[in-house]
Amino acid sequence: MPNSPLTRSSLLIRVRNSSDANAWTEFVEIYAPLVHAYGMKKGLQDADAADLAQDVLTSVAKAMPSFDYARDRGSFRGWLFTITLNRLRRMATQKQRQVVGSGESNVHEVLLQHPDAPADEDAWNREHKNKLFQ
Repeated sequence: MPNSPLTRSSLLIRVRNSSDANAWTEFVEIYAPLVHAYGMKKGLQDADAADLAQDVLTSVAKAMPSFDYARDRGSFRGWLFTITLNRLRRMATQKQRQVVGSGESNVHEVLLQHPDAPADEDAWNREHKNKLFQ
């Protein structure tokens, strides 16, 4: 997405250091709302979207010490989007295995209606722009 602001390389370098609390605070302030809002747009309840954001950011935190950012291999947001989609799919699989309770969670139904990844990535990028310019 050419008009979309790029993820700052300096922030990605800083979050490789798990003890850089300021970098992680900034990172979470930028990306947790994006992942959460994307989950909500996909039909998740607030608690499920919060779980999604936490799971995605935990995965990113584990991967960052060895993360080698090279824009020519793709965008950071594209990588984050892939992680988010994988976590959504995992949530759907886990919900499908659970006994249906009285809750209203509809993660599985959301994923059954899940359009192809390119259209989803466009929605992801629009959500990123919305969060940046709020």
